[in-house]
Amino acid sequence: MTDEILLLSGPNLDQLGTRSPEIYGSQTLQEHVARFTQLSNENGFSVRHLQSNFEGDLIEAVHGARDASVAIVINAGALTHSSWALCDALASFPGVKVEVHLSNPAAREPFRHVSTLAGVVNGTIAGFGAQSYYLAAEAVRRLLTSS
Repeated sequence: MTDEILLLSGPNLDQLGTRSPEIYGSQTLQEHVARFTQLSNENGFSVRHLQSNFEGDLIEAVHGARDASVAIVINAGALTHSSWALCDALASFPGVKVEVHLSNPAAREPFRHVSTLAGVVNGTIAGFGAQSYYLAAEAVRRLLTSS
């Protein structure tokens, strides 16, 4: 496997499994990453994962992915709604970009209805719980292989 997908997880996602399970489900971030990695490996991709509660770490990871990754899948958490800096970083990444959310931000509080990332990603998958990561892996495969 030579084609790497960078999987980015933003603030508070390290608390999945215990934080608001009625919204985000009971699976941990590690479980989501393991399943995403398994599916991606089956499709011939390697996965590098980074979770950070710090915006700058995520931006640096996007910059570093320019020469290392064919795709970025990002669940930016609350930074989705506020980080123009992360938007700018993703805009400069030449590969496939998929935004993913466990919950459906459009069905939640009004401040969650805006995604600063939506205009620079290929697409957004939201509201399907743990299946969101499965769908993101499938979207990356299809976008990269055109099948």
